[in-house]
Amino acid sequence: MEKEAKGKISAVDLGGISSVDNLIVVSYKGSVIILAYVKSPFLSYWTPSQDRVFQISPDYKVKDEEVLRERNRSGQSEENVNFESSISNSSTKDKVTEEPITNTEIEGSAGIPPSFTQKGGDLKALEEKNSSREQENEVAAPLNSAGVAIENMTSDSKDHGCNYAKGRWVTDDSRPLYSGFHCKRWLSAMWACRLTQRTDFEYEKLRWRPRDCEMEEFTGVKFLKKMENKTLAFIGDSLGRQQFQSLMCMITGGEDRPDVLDVGRDYGLVKARHAVRPDGWAYRFPRTQTTILYYWSASLCNLTPINASNPLTDYAMHLDRPPAFLSRFLPRFDVLVLNTGHHWNRGKLNANRWVMYVDGVPNTNRKIADINGAKNLTIHSIIKWVDSQLPKYPGLKAFYRSISPRHFFNGDWNTGGTCDNTTPLSGGKEVLQDESSDAGAAGAVKGTAVKLLDITALSQLRDEGHISRYSIKSTPGVQDCLHWCLPGVPDTWNEVLFAQL
Repeated sequence: MEKEAKGKISAVDLGGISSVDNLIVVSYKGSVIILAYVKSPFLSYWTPSQDRVFQISPDYKVKDEEVLRERNRSGQSEENVNFESSISNSSTKDKVTEEPITNTEIEGSAGIPPSFTQKGGDLKALEEKNSSREQENEVAAPLNSAGVAIENMTSDSKDHGCNYAKGRWVTDDSRPLYSGFHCKRWLSAMWACRLTQRTDFEYEKLRWRPRDCEMEEFTGVKFLKKMENKTLAFIGDSLGRQQFQSLMCMITGGEDRPDVLDVGRDYGLVKARHAVRPDGWAYRFPRTQTTILYYWSASLCNLTPINASNPLTDYAMHLDRPPAFLSRFLPRFDVLVLNTGHHWNRGKLNANRWVMYVDGVPNTNRKIADINGAKNLTIHSIIKWVDSQLPKYPGLKAFYRSISPRHFFNGDWNTGGTCDNTTPLSGGKEVLQDESSDAGAAGAVKGTAVKLLDITALSQLRDEGHISRYSIKSTPGVQDCLHWCLPGVPDTWNEVLFAQL
């Protein structure tokens, strides 16, 4: 019996099999036998416990030359980590599992964004921007056999054959990209670990290196050039805010830039009376007319008061509708990065007085009433809505960022959970899997033109990078094992985003 390989075999040739992971063609006495097997989707939903994941060599010093040599090797090292699990879709119990609600994480001053009035100037600007986008995209995208634009088939972290989520952490003495001491205009003091009593900063020296391709080096000049005359919007929770602040520090090198304009008022992002902070920030770099903004939407769905005349009213949490801010300003965005996840627990919903609504009425479906069911419905609904809008704005690139892992050991935030480890990569330094560890996010973008910004597995290796016990606003005895020190891991999220632009 001898094996033969004669050209490419399509899915039609295989009797309708549309997804083949491995294929063997065997010729025997004039007959051709085709053997194909497909990975079971159920295997991607097993979640290893943290105790089982972090049992790998603490050695993390890797020279660039070593990396280049190891790229050509086949086989796997005992240091490799393979997270074949869904972090966001794991069997989370319906209970409070995140940081204390007292950390001013309640959305806005009243639970909803302020109402805006559309000005004539705004409408004119939108018309001009849409017109210029149409002119820039007069050449239609090529179609596949089903008549669908080929570029709209991109739905994961792979870009031109590169899976940026697969790779390893290496040390780089040229890091960090900015100083946590100096980036005071953009960086919140509570996340600047250089301003706390923390004394170990090895975590700042790590750089992510994809396994099968080179990732373009990030510089502020390159980024602004690539985003000339464009607007990038982060919409999500406090981890989205960390990514926004990280990017501002990366672009400016952590230095104050008096020329950078605060344009928050253009987007209604002004601090309301009695509010702790505005619902977001927006800054413009005038030389390249690049705008970077962040809008607070922890749930990523629309919120409306049930009784607007009552200051203590509950709020309708429309699981199937996008935030009003997103639907209003989407025409002005060129790059959109969405995220949600860590506010989906009963404690947060009750504190915000959020009541689940579907189709404009209170939800009565028990499956949706479950926290995970409600979260998944929202993520799928918002991504589906964004995908439906993309044909109207051909120049718009939309990303959904996978969930940022939490690292509470020996308990949760309110039961003595800690993240005291200070040794970088003590649980491993490499991600080898092809699939995302956030199966829920990967499933939501599948079949859409919204791309997955997959940061879950690479961030899972960085338990030493959290605020930990050095939080300046935490309750005594409570550690922050959810948010990250800056400079730190969110810088890498922006480098991966930059590579995918």
